[in-house]
Amino acid sequence: MRNILLLGAGMSCSTLIKYLLDHSEAENWHLHIVDQNLDVILSKLNGHPRGTAHQFDALNAQQRKPHIQDADIVISMLPPKYHVDVAKDCLLYKKHLLTPSYVTDQMRALDQEALDAGVLILNEIGLDPGIDHMSAMKIIDEIRFQGGKLSAFKSYCGGLIAPIADNNLWHYKFTWNPSNVILAGQGSTACYLENKQVKYINYHRLFEQLDTINIEGYGEFEGYANRDSLSYIDVYGLKDIETIFRGTLRRPPFCQAWNVFVRLGMTENHFKMKDSELLSPRQFLNSFLPFDPERTVEQKLTQYLGDDKQLYELFSSLDFFNSKLPIGLANASPAELLQQILVKKWKLQENDKDMVVMYHEFIFSKGTEQFKIESSLVVEGKDQRYTAMSDTVGLPLAIATKLILNENIKGRGVQIPVNSEVYLPILNELADFGIIFTESLKTI
Repeated sequence: MRNILLLGAGMSCSTLIKYLLDHSEAENWHLHIVDQNLDVILSKLNGHPRGTAHQFDALNAQQRKPHIQDADIVISMLPPKYHVDVAKDCLLYKKHLLTPSYVTDQMRALDQEALDAGVLILNEIGLDPGIDHMSAMKIIDEIRFQGGKLSAFKSYCGGLIAPIADNNLWHYKFTWNPSNVILAGQGSTACYLENKQVKYINYHRLFEQLDTINIEGYGEFEGYANRDSLSYIDVYGLKDIETIFRGTLRRPPFCQAWNVFVRLGMTENHFKMKDSELLSPRQFLNSFLPFDPERTVEQKLTQYLGDDKQLYELFSSLDFFNSKLPIGLANASPAELLQQILVKKWKLQENDKDMVVMYHEFIFSKGTEQFKIESSLVVEGKDQRYTAMSDTVGLPLAIATKLILNENIKGRGVQIPVNSEVYLPILNELADFGIIFTESLKTI
């Protein structure tokens, strides 16, 4: 029997766990899950005989190492900054490792050691990053095979709310880690290539410079720049590309309104607010508006928004003018207080469903003709456990785990899923779960 060790059992793990348990008999697997919350593990194992719960802090190396030593493969769903520590343990015991997170410089530095140990450390094997790489590389490789020359590539992804549950003015609810949403874009300058020119967008302009994307049957979305698009020139083998851009999708007018939070400083996370546990939402908002003894908070916000009634309604809908109840979070940063307010308003309700949207655009030429391929994916969740986010993050991880254990993926070292031996079988099996891209080709 082969042992699979899963570190973490959070929101994005439900589908991953279900797949591994569903295939455990046929594949002769036993799944070991580590999490500090025993109830969460037990609810997801649901009494399955091939699953075992381990309640401890997976960040504790002394407790973690014996389980890694006993495993045949490890999946880390811990916060990204801890993956390198897990990777070093896996190298020590020569165990393969999968993570859904971006490759850091520290992780990349382990490549030669992983090659020497005969170990595969497969990162970026979730949704974004993950399915975005695989679906893009499939088309990029097909264009190359057909003798085409790619000149532009744009890619967008968003975790959103399904139309059936889209019932607030922001057209948004939290479908994954709220803190990642609050802090999106901070700590780095987004960069991309446009017509051979390198462009930069700092955080305070990130939600102002937007692209408009239309998805058939789902309408209009807006995309803002996501991190460093330039690094993917080498990753995708696109040395002659003229335009490359990676972005995140939201429904309008989310970005316009979110930009107000950014400009006011309400998403800052590098300082704590005085007596934060006593602040009401109204006082919190007023802390970032100019002092004016003649105007109310409502009037000051109206003035700041330029008398934009639609934007004003978005802030009013979040109960920001409530002065009765404190937010109740001690020693908190503005970002933490904002998250506390938004989680109450944007929490998935019992019958809500989430939605994942991905869109790629390719411009390429063959001879004297120029073509455009549009490729889009929309996945709606089943319920609050088996969400679209859980499906699209968990299934690539689960399928890759099976392929590695069965030696169908033979690559070693620190990798991401841009090789056909990885992306073809995973995309083929994802289609069995209804995760299918719609593609259109036209001459331009």
